[in-house]
Amino acid sequence: MGLSLSYDIIKAHGGEMKVETKQGEFAEFIIALPP
Repeated sequence: MGLSLSYDIIKAHGGEMKVETKQGEFAEFIIALPP
């Protein structure tokens, strides 16, 4: 599943997605969904 599709699904459910990166070390995707 691509990030674009994932983002659309998360937004459709009232959530948000954040990305934190450190070049050459890591990429962290944080997904928050309402209860």
